[in-house]
Amino acid sequence: MDRLRRLVDDETGAATAEYVIATMAAVGFAGLLVVILRSDEVRQVLTDMVQRALTVQQ
Repeated sequence: MDRLRRLVDDETGAATAEYVIATMAAVGFAGLLVVILRSDEVRQVLTDMVQRALTVQQ
């Protein structure tokens, strides 16, 4: 019974599993951003925003 309790309570590797889950979520989010940013419409909107930000108003 004591051995079973130790096995159940053992959290060795739990932090590693959490890092893997967070890393996979970040990779998925990055993939989604790549797909969105490849869109011509989004690229044009971002280009317009940068041009407006760098344009000096007189």
